[in-house]
Amino acid sequence: MDISKITDNLFIGDTPRADDYDYLRGLGVRLVINMRFDRRPHKDLHQPPIDVLWLRTLDNPVFPIPVRALMRGVCAALETIRDGGKVYAHCARGRHRGVAMGAAILIALGYNPQEAVELIKIQRPIADPDAFYIRKRIFRFAQIWTHC
Repeated sequence: MDISKITDNLFIGDTPRADDYDYLRGLGVRLVINMRFDRRPHKDLHQPPIDVLWLRTLDNPVFPIPVRALMRGVCAALETIRDGGKVYAHCARGRHRGVAMGAAILIALGYNPQEAVELIKIQRPIADPDAFYIRKRIFRFAQIWTHC
């Protein structure tokens, strides 16, 4: 599993395997946000299980990430963080969709969009939030974000 700690409450990475949930649990992760279109999240068989939110999105400039998906993920993430949990946002490789979700979460936590992008690039060098269609979604989210 390729995971990067962005803040104390937010991690971004690639798709976790079923046996990675123990590691995530050890980090304090209580919510996994899956941004993959084609891959259903693995079930966490532990009790209580880590919550999983599957937001089926594509990594494609023709079909941009719906802002409503970012909103839905952010609201779930904020609730988890307020309750003392941590969030893991992922896509296939942790470069685009998971990064967009992570940036949206940071924006909702008070970062301006450029600060969010820069922090993610520092903490996760493989991240590519500057891909034009990803950056556009991050900044669009920032324009319309108010609250959950």
